[in-house]
Amino acid sequence: MKKIFRKIHLWLSVPFGLIITLVCFSGAMLVFENEANEWFRRDLYYVETVKGSPLPMDKLLEKVATTLPDSVAVTGVSISSDPGRAYQVSLSKPRRASLYVDQYTGEVKGKSERSGFFMFMFRMHRWLLDSMNPGNEGIFWGKMIVGVSTLLLVFVLISGIVIWWPRTRKALKNSLKITATKGWRRFWYDLHVAGGMYALIFLLAMALTGLTWSFPWYRTAFYKVFGVEVQQRAAQGHEQKSDAQKRNTKLAAHREKKREGNEVRKGERSRRPENNHSDMYSVTSPFVYWQEIYDKLRRQNPEYKQISISSGTASVSFNRFGNQRASDRYSFNTDNGEFTETSLYQHQDKSGKIRGWIYSVHVGNWGGMFTRILTFIAALLGSALPLTGYYLWIKRLIKVRK
Repeated sequence: MKKIFRKIHLWLSVPFGLIITLVCFSGAMLVFENEANEWFRRDLYYVETVKGSPLPMDKLLEKVATTLPDSVAVTGVSISSDPGRAYQVSLSKPRRASLYVDQYTGEVKGKSERSGFFMFMFRMHRWLLDSMNPGNEGIFWGKMIVGVSTLLLVFVLISGIVIWWPRTRKALKNSLKITATKGWRRFWYDLHVAGGMYALIFLLAMALTGLTWSFPWYRTAFYKVFGVEVQQRAAQGHEQKSDAQKRNTKLAAHREKKREGNEVRKGERSRRPENNHSDMYSVTSPFVYWQEIYDKLRRQNPEYKQISISSGTASVSFNRFGNQRASDRYSFNTDNGEFTETSLYQHQDKSGKIRGWIYSVHVGNWGGMFTRILTFIAALLGSALPLTGYYLWIKRLIKVRK
């Protein structure tokens, strides 16, 4: 039986080993991306000094809006519980665009952009550096190769367990040791065998969750295992796009109305006494109730990690173990700021939780810093396993030929 699994282990690993090395190594580099970015660009993510109270949100966001092109609108804001952390303001375009803003002065600190190094690693991890095809129909070959390699990695790991499985307790103890004093060949052998066993659970978790991004059929099956039906992405995407278009149309109309109002007021001021401060052309800001919404949610959730607000919706996330994308969600009336619906995370159905859980397990942040460190080490070991395997295989071939 073990001979069969040895052949499976070898001939699945040889053609795809280097790809697995690249995918695992690039994944390891992405584990602490946020911390690295914040360390190198602290001036972007944090304000210089905390001065009293932040500007009212409608004034702050209106100030940000004046710096944007007419075709771009403010669509949301995310506020950290850390008073020294800058507000993150979401924009209507390009996709997922945002700015960091000093909430005390209104200064736009800069754009939220992925650095060249981490973008390279992300493209390596997801698509093996593949890009859009000439027909602009999406990334196919790179995504497919990564997906197939990851699927084969699952079988390689399982076959590795069968090959490794010790017959006695003493053999088990010896098989989990990494010896560095008996030559390089013994060291690489121990690193391959023992290192693979130490990283096994995390590598399987990363592979099994990562496949949900590669194959729709796998994602459907994976969701069904947990009793969740996969939502139709096309319909969901169309609905989200429609909502975004409505929101952007409303914000654009507000901007145009405000511009016209400013022009009218300018003409009126030239014809009326300077001490007349009445403003019959005042325009209601689309952000007028956002400060009120934020204040309510902050009082209701004193242990919040981040509060995010957009037109008609808000969410509150917390520093908790488990699903790191978990949040309590709220809907509110944009005309009066009254809450119309509350959806606490604990009461949400499985379909609203599983994607966050998949992501949290895949990147290893479900258990805080401890599991992230273990995930980082496991991914590095995963990148080393094919290389050590190649070394041992070549050594064996040379020995046989001699």
